[in-house]
Order: sequence, then C-alpha cells, then structure tokens
Amino acid sequence: MKIWVDADACPVVVKEILFKAAIRTGVQLTLVANQPLSKPTAPNISALQVPRGFDVADDEIVRRVESGDLVITADIPLAAEVIDKGAHALNPRGEMLTTENIRARLNMRDFLDTMRASGVDTGGGPSAFSQRDKQSFANQLDRFLTKHI
Repeated sequence: MKIWVDADACPVVVKEILFKAAIRTGVQLTLVANQPLSKPTAPNISALQVPRGFDVADDEIVRRVESGDLVITADIPLAAEVIDKGAHALNPRGEMLTTENIRARLNMRDFLDTMRASGVDTGGGPSAFSQRDKQSFANQLDRFLTKHI
C-alpha cells in the first residue's frame, strides 16, 4: 500500500500530517505536483514533479496508483478514477470518498459547473481550511492506516 498526494493544492498542514504518518509507519508517500516541493529527508517519502498542464498530475497519479493504495485529493474526478481502479480516496478535509458516495459527488460537481457556466452564482468556493478540518483529516488517516497496515 502506497499513499499518493495530489500536492499542487494540498494544504501544507495536511502534508505535515502525512509526513509524520509516513515516518511513523514506514508507508511509501509520494507527492505529485507540477512544481518543486519541499519534503523531509526520509527513504519512504518522495516528490514527483510533472510538467505543467491541465490534469497532468492527476493523470500521473491514475497511471501509477494500484488497488489498495490511498490517494489524497480534493479533486472529485481524480477520486472517481482512482476508486474505479480499486484505490481509496481521502480529501484533505477528512472525507473518505467511496464507491457509495463518489457518483453523487461527481453529479453535484457537474451540476454546479453547469450552473456557473450558465451565469448562476453558486456561492463561491469552499470555506477556509479549519482546525476542525485538520483534526478530521488526521483522524480519518489514522483510522485508514490502522486498518490497512
């Protein structure tokens, strides 16, 4: 089991939680982004820089992910693709995306995209990342690692 991180938009605090978990458990952690990333020096933590471009990092994660791996992403289409490959998806706010809930999330995302394209104000983006989000992510990650390692 490996952990893949869609790192371009991943909050720094989430990366720090992931670094600590990877060092503690020894699980392989790979950050994928289209820009250079800083990371701790540990043999099981790596960063993969991909070329700039639309969905290049997402496509690389989908190409490399295997059944049973965990992908950290807020990108709903990416989560759907990795779930289809038998991997797990966890968003940075601590919500585990599953075969049971991903289609509804994908449909809602597409609906809101259509509304915005039609000129409807859908209320802006997500709320600011909070301490509660951080705690929720840390708890969900810990539960996942306890179950799968």
